[in-house]
Order: sequence, then C-alpha cells, then structure tokens
Amino acid sequence: MRNRMRDTAVAIAAASAVVVLAACGQGTTTGATGGHAPRIALLMPNSTTARWEGRDRPLLEKRIKELCAECRVEHADAGGDVATQQRQMDSMITNGVDVIVVAAVDAKSLSAAVEKADRAGVRVIAYDRLAGGPIEGFVSFDGEQVGRLQGRALLRAMRERGHGDGGRIVMINGDPTDPNAVAFKKGALSVLEGRAKISRAYDTLRWRTETAYMNMSGAIAALRPRNIDGVYAANDNLAAGAIAALKANKVDPLPPITGQDAGLEAVRRIVGGEQYMTVYKPFTAEADAGARMAVATARGKSLDRVATDRVNNGTRKAVPAVLLTPVAVTVGTIKDTVVKGGAYTIGQICVPRLEADCHRAGLTG
Repeated sequence: MRNRMRDTAVAIAAASAVVVLAACGQGTTTGATGGHAPRIALLMPNSTTARWEGRDRPLLEKRIKELCAECRVEHADAGGDVATQQRQMDSMITNGVDVIVVAAVDAKSLSAAVEKADRAGVRVIAYDRLAGGPIEGFVSFDGEQVGRLQGRALLRAMRERGHGDGGRIVMINGDPTDPNAVAFKKGALSVLEGRAKISRAYDTLRWRTETAYMNMSGAIAALRPRNIDGVYAANDNLAAGAIAALKANKVDPLPPITGQDAGLEAVRRIVGGEQYMTVYKPFTAEADAGARMAVATARGKSLDRVATDRVNNGTRKAVPAVLLTPVAVTVGTIKDTVVKGGAYTIGQICVPRLEADCHRAGLTG
C-alpha cells in the first residue's frame, strides 16, 4: 500500500514538473538568445546629421519589429562623442542585450568595446561605418563608388563652367578615423588626380560643419576666390560649412560643391543653386539589410542569406557584408531619385522661398 502511494506521488510530481516546464516554455523564442525574447540595441553616432535620428533609427526599429514582433529594441545617441558611445556600449552589454547595431562615432576607438561585447556573447553589427574589432556583420554603401560619383560630378560641373582639365579644387574630406571617409577620399582621388589641381585639402574630425567652415575660410584667404574652381565636400554637413564660408566672404557665383547623404536641406540647396550635387543612399534599403542582419544574429542564424559581400576590418577577414549602390543627385535628377524613392515629397522640398527655382527645375505637382 505504501509503495503504491509512493509511486502515485512520484507520478503526480513528474506530471506537475512537465506542466511547469511546458508553461515556462510558452511565448519564448529560441536561438542565440537562450530562450528569451531577443533584445537589440541601436546606437547612433549623433543627432546633428539629420539622417541618423530622422531616418535610420526609425527605419531600423520599424523593420526589426516587422521581422521579429517579439524583439525588444533599445536605442541611444552618442551626441558625436566617442567616450559617450563607449559608455553606451558598456551599458548595453551590462544590461544583457543580444545584438548591438552601431554606427560608430570613431571606428578605431570603438574596437575595445566591440571586443568586450564579443567576450560577453553580445554580437555587434556595424552599420554604415565599418567598426574595428570582432564584428559579426557590416551593412553600408560602396564608399569608393560614393567618392567616384562625387569626383565625376565635380569635373562635369567645372567643365560646364569653362574649366577643363586642370581646374583648381579645394577638398574638404571627412574624418580620417572613419573608414568610410577614407574610402570616399580614395574614390574621389581616383577620378580627380590627373584631371584637376587639388590646391588645398583638409580632413575634418567628427565631420563638424564648423570645422569645414573654418577650413574653407582658410582656403579662401590663402588662394583667393578666383582661384577656386570647385569644392569637394565629402558630405552635406561639410558642404553646408563650405557654402557658409564662401557666402560670408561674398563669393559670387559660388563654385560647384559636392555633398553626400541627400539631406533635405542639401536637396533644397541644390534646387536653389548653392550646392551642385549630393549622393543619395536609399536609407530604407540600408535599414532593411541592417534589421535582417540583427534579427538573424539574435536568432542564432547564419548571415549567408542576407550578406552577399565580404569585407576586412583589420580584425576579422571575410566579415559578412551588404554593400549597396549609391546614386548621384543633381537638380535635374531630384524627381527620379529622392522623390521617386520616397525620401521626400516635392512639397517638402519646394518651400515658398524656392518656388521659382522649383518651377525652373520641373519640380511641380
């Protein structure tokens, strides 16, 4: 009798354990996350460049939730400060996120934080800017092609103004600690060298508009405006600084000036004739690739289906990568690029002060 009672008690206990385990397993996911809902952190470099908080982060967050309804998304903005981004990385690691998607303020300085994340089992996806350290994947645009597009457009603009080969250029390059800036510069020089005279060249730490203003002012003082036939600015923020310096020095007409990122103000400057071109990088496609990488990594899946390219970041070779195709934008192609791509509407571009310019550019309706 005692044996039967003991056997019954054991059976009930075993059955109860099964029920408890089954209940604990309900509503959870499996994979690299060890059974809990995946947590993905989005770390943006600053909010001064409109794209990061205005386009990239919202697009990433939206796409991640579409791909993984149970995923929890956290985010932070470094305000352009290296130490702040390092602290944010440390905080996300301590708080136990599974994947960090980071657009680095300074790729080299972030290496130690990426290594710390790797040791803690937190995987890092480098977004737009190739970070150092043992990253899991990388998504961006072909940086050298960006530079080539800028260089070709600048040569074309100078020729249109009667400056053939040998036109004199001021180069306002990006941050030399950013691998993307290095690629942009390399691509631009591959087009410009031998076809133009580079009279002055500057690197711009942290991509600061005010530094571009200062450097352009120095170039104007040293060269005089009549000896500047074109300005290579690596992105739209730097273009804004260069244009402000030229206008402050009463340079008229402005020389052709390049840019990148297709920010709304840059597109308006192109319509108004202040900036010659920018480079459109469809952020929706970039965010989609970044989100798919993050979700696949969080679920412990291979990135082979997402990443068709490979890059070397100096720490790891053959890092899975998605390298997208950039597009040049001038006044005549705005409608077929940024408008058609859904970045902006004609109404957003054509503010009242640009009404006549928009009409001339065919930006109506």
